[in-house]
Amino acid sequence: MMSFIRSCCLYGFVLLAMVNETKNSDAARTDFPDVLTMGFEVQNPERIETNVFSDLGAWHAYTQPASAKDHGAFIGPLLMDLKGEWLGNTISKLQLKEAGKVIDLSGAKTELKYYPGLLIQEMRINDLKVELQLIFVSNRSAMINTRVYNLAGKERKLQLSWTGESLLTGVQIKKADKGIDISFKDNEHRFTQQFNSPHEMNIQVSGNGYQADLEEIRIQPDGHFSIGQTQSYYLNAAEEQATTATAFNFNKEFRANQRRWDKYLNDYFNAPGLQLSSVAQQKLAVKSIVTLQTNWRSKSKDLLHGGVFPSLNYQGFYGFWSWDSWKQAVGLSYFNPALAKENMLAMFDYQDEHGMVADCIYTDKKENNWRDTKPPLAAWAVWKIYGQSKDVSFLNTIYPKLVKYHEWWYKNRDHNQNGLCEFGSTDGTRIAAAWESGMDNAVRFDKAVLLKNNANAWSLNQESVDLNAYLYAEKGYLAKIALAMGNSKAHQEWKSQLDPLKQKINQTFFREDKGFYYDKSLEGQWIDVDGPEGWLPLWCGLADKQQFNSVLKMIKKTNKFDTSVPLATLAADHPGFDPLKGYWRGPVWLDQFYFGYSALLRYGKKEEANYFLNKLLKNAEGLQGQGAIRENYHPLTGKGLNAKNFSWSAAHLLIILKENTHDTF
Repeated sequence: MMSFIRSCCLYGFVLLAMVNETKNSDAARTDFPDVLTMGFEVQNPERIETNVFSDLGAWHAYTQPASAKDHGAFIGPLLMDLKGEWLGNTISKLQLKEAGKVIDLSGAKTELKYYPGLLIQEMRINDLKVELQLIFVSNRSAMINTRVYNLAGKERKLQLSWTGESLLTGVQIKKADKGIDISFKDNEHRFTQQFNSPHEMNIQVSGNGYQADLEEIRIQPDGHFSIGQTQSYYLNAAEEQATTATAFNFNKEFRANQRRWDKYLNDYFNAPGLQLSSVAQQKLAVKSIVTLQTNWRSKSKDLLHGGVFPSLNYQGFYGFWSWDSWKQAVGLSYFNPALAKENMLAMFDYQDEHGMVADCIYTDKKENNWRDTKPPLAAWAVWKIYGQSKDVSFLNTIYPKLVKYHEWWYKNRDHNQNGLCEFGSTDGTRIAAAWESGMDNAVRFDKAVLLKNNANAWSLNQESVDLNAYLYAEKGYLAKIALAMGNSKAHQEWKSQLDPLKQKINQTFFREDKGFYYDKSLEGQWIDVDGPEGWLPLWCGLADKQQFNSVLKMIKKTNKFDTSVPLATLAADHPGFDPLKGYWRGPVWLDQFYFGYSALLRYGKKEEANYFLNKLLKNAEGLQGQGAIRENYHPLTGKGLNAKNFSWSAAHLLIILKENTHDTF
């Protein structure tokens, strides 16, 4: 494995110096530009649309202050369960006094930095340097280390204290041994803060706030004083009881954090595939890794495995979605394959007796959405995870579930039993059926109606080309998985299904007069909408050379798909094209971009693939330089749209930047 220091030299990333109590930590990390711009002041506890930092699957997060008056504290924490809300603006704000006089940290020369795995505040004032470092040390605990350096030539006597206040109603703050415990009126959540110091502390609680005063300390010239605190958040009493009380040592945990992030970065950049020589692409990859790690939630309550939120910056995304999980898992497989496997298993934990996988699942399983599922890409994700982990035991565990899920489609979403499936729902509603496509409000479903298949299954009255292309690919990946498991019989059975389905898809969905793929009604009418479903069959190799060239001609049209940010979800010349309001009626989604980009590479069109990729990276807001990775992008202006820090966008960027091979079936 490439050494961390060497990786810093090659990639210009982060250098984590070993921190110990006898050395100044000025060189804790070299100057790698912040992963994301941070700066926030909590006024409304439910306003969560800002860049935050979380790690290790914890259910709480922090950010840097926007105002100088909050220097000496990290903003938050943001607490998560079925929704997100800020416990406070500053739950632990440092105050310094010397000879009874407050040293106003708002007047300090301050640097605020967000690196992979680490938040830093550094303040210089009155011949003092104050450094705060925040890392996560477990899936429930973060640790803040405070160091005060004496830069003067004489001994200093200082008083340190911390104050905090909850912005939430219905909380109860209690004094604990060298800390506080916070409980909540409406749930079992618990937040604890523990100072890790042998020094005496005086803690006073008043209403929704507290103050913790440390006994006077002495710092010799060129010396420093250090104190840590651990902040833990539990979603219920059982979690807290199951957690072994740990007195974390910050220096030890800091080095473990260094090694872990070292491994993430090395594993991704050394993984098979393209080597990223561009600094801009390297930084984008790091941002993507951080985005996925920040959206990681470990198992809790009714979520039986860990997984990844689509985005913790949007209240409606506080759960695990099946389609998102398949995509996220592939991106994760490059640097965190253990989490990739967990994210897959989390969804299959709730697979029903018929084989259906829920659209989304939550910490409260009563909220799980069983009105629909999502497009079948699970076997693709499992195969990609195996490609990085070579874990046959994982294949043995999940293969029967994948088979059951695949068969479910043909039993419940093939209305006329002709071997081609339709999107549908379990409740007979068109909106749930459109959700099942993953393209919630796509124009192609505007006139569709529902047909009943059985007591719990309805189909739209149109067969979708993308769905059947996904099912074709899944058969190919199931064949590969079976062979890797040593099941040659199943391998041959899956392989035998490919050619007949390939012919059927091309005969049914390719429109010769337009040179593009389209959905078709069960009555045989074309659904005449130009969208990404038209290039999806190329991703899995369904098109012949002539069909490919026709599709390529279509996506290169500047009035349709070759826009400033290319490969939008609806052709720009369609009357329904509305990127700002349309969601799936015009914005560029990076999963659909990936399918087109990967298809071009599959058919040997590297120049065209790079053309589209360069336009995406240059013109999509935030993909070069500062800015969060967004849910989707305006194809004409490049503006980032909808949720910030979106996981499947980050995952697909990691895939795209590495892509140089394709799977054949």
